Amino acid sequence: MRLHFRFFRGQAPASKSDSELDHLMIAGDGEPYRIELRRHAAARRYTLRVRETSRDIVLTIPPRGSLRQAKSFAEKNVGWIAARLKRLPGPIAFVDGATIPLRGEPHKIVHRGNARGTVWIEADENGLLLCVAGNEQHIARRLRDFLKSEAKRDLIAASRKYAALLGVTIRSVSVRDTASRWGSCSYQGALSYSWRLIFAPPFVLDYLAAHELAHRLELNHSKRYWKIVDSVFPERKRAESWLHANGAQLHRYGVN
Repeated sequence: MRLHFRFFRGQAPASKSDSELDHLMIAGDGEPYRIELRRHAAARRYTLRVRETSRDIVLTIPPRGSLRQAKSFAEKNVGWIAARLKRLPGPIAFVDGATIPLRGEPHKIVHRGNARGTVWIEADENGLLLCVAGNEQHIARRLRDFLKSEAKRDLIAASRKYAALLGVTIRSVSVRDTASRWGSCSYQGALSYSWRLIFAPPFVLDYLAAHELAHRLELNHSKRYWKIVDSVFPERKRAESWLHANGAQLHRYGVN
């Protein structure tokens, strides 16, 4: 969701010092808020946006907008900012005792300081466990490395599956922590995915692989492209609905 404020012609252009700033700080009810500033050549109004994935605030400024007016706009809407941030699901850090999903199933993080190894999965009478060995300060790093490795393994397998079904080739598969896209496919067949898909149910990860491999045949989102996707992944609508309802929440895990 965004808030807008119309920019009127005749206002003074931004000063050089204004254009060099990349953020501003405002306060509301005793809480400080850091707001990222973006000057956009095509913008005709001031726009405030709270991004669910990165959990930050962005203020877009028109080319001739001023920092003074931008700050005034943000301060007038600090209540809206606070309400939007409060509605976001709380972050869940990778710490002992926290519960996170793995392939759609809840797993409790358990620190096993005296055990050998790195990260492994167990089950007890209460459910599934993600066990992490070593010093407690290394839990987050070790678990993140494990999840990225698991995501890459699953995504390589899914990519190979849909490449075979579509009769196309793959150049490479990589995983990253992207905020705006779940996956991408280059003209040469280099695939890149968000490692956070490992939190989602397997059918969602499979859909993203089918989605990207279909771009090896159609580098667009035309009707022909969607027919190709549906031919190898009939549950597309189900996966899209899941991502629309739950996708933003995948970015809450591992945030301190």
